[in-house]
Amino acid sequence: MTSLKQSFWIAMPLLAVALVFMILPEQETQPEKDAFVAEGSDPEVNTFSIVAYDPQTGDLGIAVASKVLGVGCIVPWGEAGRGAIATQSAANTAYGPNGLELLKDKSAEEVVRSLTSGDEARAIRQLGIVDAQGNAASYTGDQCNAWAGHIVGEHFAVQGNLLAGEKVLEDMATKYREARRQGEGELADWLIASLTAGDDAGGDRRGKQSAALMVYRQDAGYGGNDRYIDLRVDDHLEPVSELSRLLEVHKKFYARAHRLMKADAKE
Repeated sequence: MTSLKQSFWIAMPLLAVALVFMILPEQETQPEKDAFVAEGSDPEVNTFSIVAYDPQTGDLGIAVASKVLGVGCIVPWGEAGRGAIATQSAANTAYGPNGLELLKDKSAEEVVRSLTSGDEARAIRQLGIVDAQGNAASYTGDQCNAWAGHIVGEHFAVQGNLLAGEKVLEDMATKYREARRQGEGELADWLIASLTAGDDAGGDRRGKQSAALMVYRQDAGYGGNDRYIDLRVDDHLEPVSELSRLLEVHKKFYARAHRLMKADAKE
């Protein structure tokens, strides 16, 4: 009898442990780390973007897409009457606020030179700026992930790295020029058209994840701020398409702001 009791008390803990493992849900396996992200480091914002200025309205804007979570909280910076900045690749986010401060009395090209010349890691940086006079400038470090480059046009600049190829930027620039020349819609529409063209041409060669659209206009945002349009898609299978959809929703939800924009543009 004693041996049976001893066996019972020995077996009880083992049974309890077994029951716990039976009740616990199956643990999810951790996804493989992105091959392009070194362990312990921030992911590089390898991406494609456009910065642009509309001389008719004074609007300044940025559209960007990338295979990184929440690109909209990293790349775009801007201020009405000052300029729009896209900082990417191994993004130096200090380029945003520092660049806007420099744009008080410097041109886009001067600001690009000033920011990159003082950055020891400039070889891995990429930067695009348009100022409130419509001057555009871009910089691509010689160690940015290929394919990398930029195109500067009248009142706009497109830039990208780790792209499917040069055609991504060529198509972005062509589409922006076409959309602007046709004159339908507004700056936000032209930016989306350009970003969509880059996406259709292969975009970020790692794939798709996030996108963002920013348009700055004095007192045109909610409550009188200058963020006339501030839209972000942080994690989506088709982020550029979703961003385009959100712009159409924005036009309905903030219809008064869009009507005022059109009225001002006609004056």
